[in-house]
Amino acid sequence: MSFVFYLIAALTLAGGLAAVLLRNTVHCALALTVAFAGLALLFLGLDAQFAGFAQILIYIGAVAILVVFAILLTRSSETMQEGVFSKSWFAGLVIAAGVFAVLGWAVLESAHALPFETAAPRVTVRDIGNALVGRYVLPLEIVALLLTAATIGAVIVALHEKERAR
Repeated sequence: MSFVFYLIAALTLAGGLAAVLLRNTVHCALALTVAFAGLALLFLGLDAQFAGFAQILIYIGAVAILVVFAILLTRSSETMQEGVFSKSWFAGLVIAAGVFAVLGWAVLESAHALPFETAAPRVTVRDIGNALVGRYVLPLEIVALLLTAATIGAVIVALHEKERAR
């Protein structure tokens, strides 16, 4: 493993831990975005271009931005809290360590069940893109329409909540 892998892994873990431990919800959402970016870099480093680019486009470009907008639109009801870390930081740290331990155990135990290395099919991002705009264009458009409707609905709900607060 190279130094770059360890650096990206540390960045991803730091972003995930910050998302769990920080008190301010905007900071938590931004830390989650850093964790998403780290995962995308790990996918790209593993030569999984489609998964890496999908992570960037969907999670960083859509989900994280939607979470930040939702937090900022509904933020007026949030009271300012003292301190950087939440009161339950220790519980969050214990849960995160537990999940990490279970996932690590599952990965180590599954190494015995893996078959010998076989030739992986070479599917490029271009092949997947051609399939998405060819054979799977209708499901792609339905998902795009659904995400657009969800975004519009979230904005409308947030605006109604702000009007009620006034």
